[in-house]
Amino acid sequence: RALNDLDNGITYINAPTIGAEAHLPFGGVKATGNGHREGGWEVYEFYSETKVGYVDFSGTLQRAQIDNY
Repeated sequence: RALNDLDNGITYINAPTIGAEAHLPFGGVKATGNGHREGGWEVYEFYSETKVGYVDFSGTLQRAQIDNY
């Protein structure tokens, strides 16, 4: 009943917010919040930097591939 009577954005009962709602825009409800609704998958792309890493599972020691100038 409480969930139906509350007028808010995110509600957890007997549990903390766990960050699972990071993909959702959130800036408060009614007069709360700061007015910004940064969220959604676009924010992940905007604030993230793509990096690539390689793992060698061959079990052998590899020589570093460095160009000697």
